[in-house]
Amino acid sequence: MCDCQFPNRSRRTCEAGLLATRRSRFGASGFTLVELLIVIAIIAVIAALAIPGLLRARISGNEASAIASIRAISTAQATYSRSCADGLYAKQLGDLGTAPSGQQPFLSPDLTVSATVTKSGYTFSLDGTAASGTTCTGSTDVASGFHSWANPISSNQGVRYFGSNTTNTVWQSDTTLSGLTDGGTPSTGTPIQ
Repeated sequence: MCDCQFPNRSRRTCEAGLLATRRSRFGASGFTLVELLIVIAIIAVIAALAIPGLLRARISGNEASAIASIRAISTAQATYSRSCADGLYAKQLGDLGTAPSGQQPFLSPDLTVSATVTKSGYTFSLDGTAASGTTCTGSTDVASGFHSWANPISSNQGVRYFGSNTTNTVWQSDTTLSGLTDGGTPSTGTPIQ
């Protein structure tokens, strides 16, 4: 016999009655498996809807950073040409990171660590037509003009290619602008305003 308040019931019925009494007194004792699976399914649907938007936002951010970096390279080249190289330009990104005695470098270190620099999902490079001369930093690796370009590492990092040259115009394209000339307009690029 069950020693509960219902002496005429079987043990199983008595225990079930006590459990029901406890639940009604203290509320439900947690979530069921079905409820948890429904919550997980809702979270999965929301995540699936949000991921493409986050990817597009990351690509836009990387492209904006690439444009800013290409402009910084062009500005650094213009300053380098006027103040340090007697109208010539740096042939490598590293030359723009070398400061004249007692002054600041022409370009920040994140863009001058090597000949090809990776930053924010893009690789940056610089080249130009070789010339002879010596700069205020002692470099003899100078050019009569320059062209720089930024290529996305993958389509998840960016979808547009960017470039600039001695004209200080920044172009965008669906294909690489590494073949850009020192002073011409690229055949596949459009200027960015």
